[in-house]
Amino acid sequence: MKIPIYKKLIPRSIRLEILKNQIVKNLESRDLNLEEKEVLAFLKSNPLHIFPYAFPEKYKPSDIKIEKDEEKGLLFTLWEGKKLYYKNGHQVKKAQTYFNSLLLEQDSDSPHRYLTEDFDVKEGNVIVDVGAAEGNFSLSVIEKASQVYLFEVEKDWIKALEATFEPWKEKVQIVQKYVSDIDNEQCIKLDTFFAENQRVNFIKADVEGAEAQVIDGANDLIKRQKDLRIAVCTYHRQSDAKELDELLKTKGFKNHFSDKYMIFHYGSSNVVEPPFLRKAVLRAVK
Repeated sequence: MKIPIYKKLIPRSIRLEILKNQIVKNLESRDLNLEEKEVLAFLKSNPLHIFPYAFPEKYKPSDIKIEKDEEKGLLFTLWEGKKLYYKNGHQVKKAQTYFNSLLLEQDSDSPHRYLTEDFDVKEGNVIVDVGAAEGNFSLSVIEKASQVYLFEVEKDWIKALEATFEPWKEKVQIVQKYVSDIDNEQCIKLDTFFAENQRVNFIKADVEGAEAQVIDGANDLIKRQKDLRIAVCTYHRQSDAKELDELLKTKGFKNHFSDKYMIFHYGSSNVVEPPFLRKAVLRAVK
């Protein structure tokens, strides 16, 4: 939520309670679908949560088992039986909190879940992971994929990504560039990165509100592909869901959103306003 300077004097807990009351009042003032009614019922008896449902109660950071790889100097946990490394070798509690958030996001009831039984990576697919961060998405599908391209610019994650994907390094490429609709020293278009004969089957994009630029920078790549799926995050800004849905439809995709909603109130440039509830992931098929 974008916070005026004078409001920063108000404790965060109080600001969130005020926001929750605003959301409840807004929901009570209009006709609701079943998913919105579920959120309203939750908010009336619980504190504000980015995932306004009961499923987060299943997860506690203290339950996350963290180990240290002394040779690599990094912490890791097991993700679907495979080592997923953290970007620091000392901050155990931060690692637990971080990995716990990943479990929340990819819970079967989470609106942030990328894949479903009907929308999944296929055997032999070429994967493009834009905004890879720790790489949990690609690690989940690494055994199916024939090739994986990880785009991540945060230097602290690179060593962790190299450690996580070391067992599959022959089919994983890490690219330290922003993916966008322009090419310069820091940014690259997917159209520029991939050759004209390159096959791509699945693109996942989570880039904090810059998802439209990723798609616009892949016009030619998208046109060439006969079998392409895109999972794109749509919750960073209030208008993202509508704009990205329309953008992908103009490029020939059939789209559907993940179930349920997020209440995303983080980010200094994020304006939290009615209707408050945001669809989290758009799944597009071409």
